[in-house]
Amino acid sequence: MRTAPLGIFDSGVGGLTVVRAVQTLLPAEDIIYLGDTARLPYGSKSPETIRQFAHEDIRFLLDRGVKAVVVACNTVTAHALPSLQEQYRIPIIGVIEPGVVAVLSDPGTQRVGIIATRGTVGSHAYQHALAQRRTGLIIHATPAPLLVPLVEENWLDHPSTHAALHTYLDPMVDRGIDTLLLGCTHYPLLVPMLRNFLPPGIRIVDPALTCAELVKADLTREELLNPAESGGKLEIHLTDLSEQFEDLSRLFLARSPGRISRVVL
Repeated sequence: MRTAPLGIFDSGVGGLTVVRAVQTLLPAEDIIYLGDTARLPYGSKSPETIRQFAHEDIRFLLDRGVKAVVVACNTVTAHALPSLQEQYRIPIIGVIEPGVVAVLSDPGTQRVGIIATRGTVGSHAYQHALAQRRTGLIIHATPAPLLVPLVEENWLDHPSTHAALHTYLDPMVDRGIDTLLLGCTHYPLLVPMLRNFLPPGIRIVDPALTCAELVKADLTREELLNPAESGGKLEIHLTDLSEQFEDLSRLFLARSPGRISRVVL
């Protein structure tokens, strides 16, 4: 099983930011990525539908012999991770726990802002996890539904994106947040803009980086790390394939995605 691939899935191609972080930290791991682009966005779906889609996504990866699965979707992690971990026997890692760990890694954190999809914010998963681990935190969570389509248009330095960020973040800045948690896998592409936009004292937390560290720790503990030092391959499977998704895959990975296959779940 050590040389078996690692499975990663998301509702679209945003989870490729997690793939990129995992590849950087674990260059020997073969990765099979599934993006359910035919049914995105998950963030506006009901919890029941999200759980149904999540089980279909993970069964696709299990049929391909993966040794562990990363749920690179905040919405799925919020609504379906416990049921996935209960039903399947391989390690299954979500992105919310890494985000919480990263936020709390700074003992001085007191006021946390969270931007995410409506589904993730509405689940209160981040809010509950943070409050359970550190009492006294002040948490401001705001749905930011416009940011995903703006990122997918590659409007990473566009007046419309600036306007949306002001709408979502100005109230948080006015309330004195010291940390901003990016609760969607699309948002790391906005980090350069955010660094220019936010006051310099606000820390930006990208859960993808901590997620890769958690994957490494879990694979090490389960003795599932690939013993090779490099050479891992990436397979990308999408349930809907278009030129837009190929361009987005290149954007999120910061390199050519190679061959992308269309699959039916």
